[in-house]
Amino acid sequence: MIDSKKEIKAWREVKKSEKFMNAFRGLYVFGKTTRNLYFHISTALLVIFLGFCFNISNFEWIILIFCIGFVLVSEAFNTAIEIDIDLTSPEYHPFARDTKDVAAAAVLLSVFTAIIIGLIIFLPKIF
Repeated sequence: MIDSKKEIKAWREVKKSEKFMNAFRGLYVFGKTTRNLYFHISTALLVIFLGFCFNISNFEWIILIFCIGFVLVSEAFNTAIEIDIDLTSPEYHPFARDTKDVAAAAVLLSVFTAIIIGLIIFLPKIF
């Protein structure tokens, strides 16, 4: 816990270069702690491969890349929320469970959205 005003000020006045490095550290933590990341990355690579196979338009590429990013960002937020809940509520609490479940639901909604968009783009090309 940060106690003194000097520590609080030092915490808020991190150099921009340090903030940038902290973001990369966050990516590392995200990669190490997210169980479903391998599945998301594998699926993204498959979608990119299919995009090349079906010669999709530039607009379709933009939408697919946005969908991939949307799923990964929602998974990153879910991971951050889970880390925070584990820290602030180490024992079981129904509100902590609800918070984690809602964050996981956000990921699920982003995945469903990406699947629907993928079907809209690829089904006409398959059939």
